[in-house]
Amino acid sequence: MKINRTKLLGIIAGIIVIVVDLIFFFGEKAFMFIIGIAIVVALTPFIIEIVREGKRAEDIEEKFLEFSRNLAESVMTGTPISKSIVNISKKNYGALTPHVQKLSNQIQLGIPLSKALQIFANDIDNVVITRAIALISEAEKAGGEIDYILDSVAKSIAETEKLKKERKSAIFNLVMQGYIIFFIFIGIMLVMEFKILPLATGIGGGGISGVEIGGMIPVGGQTMNPEEISNLFLYLLLTQGFFAGLTIGKLSEGSIKAGIKHSFILVIAAFLISTGVRALFV
Repeated sequence: MKINRTKLLGIIAGIIVIVVDLIFFFGEKAFMFIIGIAIVVALTPFIIEIVREGKRAEDIEEKFLEFSRNLAESVMTGTPISKSIVNISKKNYGALTPHVQKLSNQIQLGIPLSKALQIFANDIDNVVITRAIALISEAEKAGGEIDYILDSVAKSIAETEKLKKERKSAIFNLVMQGYIIFFIFIGIMLVMEFKILPLATGIGGGGISGVEIGGMIPVGGQTMNPEEISNLFLYLLLTQGFFAGLTIGKLSEGSIKAGIKHSFILVIAAFLISTGVRALFV
């Protein structure tokens, strides 16, 4: 992932927020909350690019379906596949247009069709399109009913896109449930931190069986102060949010990479809510 101007500005803005936080709020209740805001400022451009790449990949897959259909129709009229590609390259295929035009230019320059198609697939770097291009390339080498192969490829891609949309629609409720469950989990952790822990500290401070613990809470044979346990709760929330986001992305879009945006949302939400509540009520 390249660092462009927008990302660089985001990183610089995040560093500035951290410096201001260290100068004016170090040791204050709002210190960690502002650190969370700085992280959001610095990472938001990266997450936006991941989202845009996902949208672009979806657009390319949809436009490739249109491209393959147009190519099949042109070949069925008796036009050679190379000439058909050149002819249909004049149409608008959205995010796929630059790749189609590059393919057409390579063919016109005399580059063998199989090599041009391989470059086309490598540039796009999409599993569905790579498989389709491999089929088209092999069919072109073998000769025979290339129009039938192209038509089959178009139908296969259409079916794949249909299944993806159906899965995304069916999984939407599960995604929402994942978010709702995570925010309920945050609520439970906050109740434990601000309601149950103070009670446990009060009981400990009063002494149990003649032992004065002095505000320390016995945990696993050792004593920990409430702040240490609160930090453990925060670490638990961040870990849960990170892996829950990856799981949501894998279920909804079939990609761990797609889950990064969900992980970012859940982790930042957990951090800001937890540190924000601490700043307000502790």
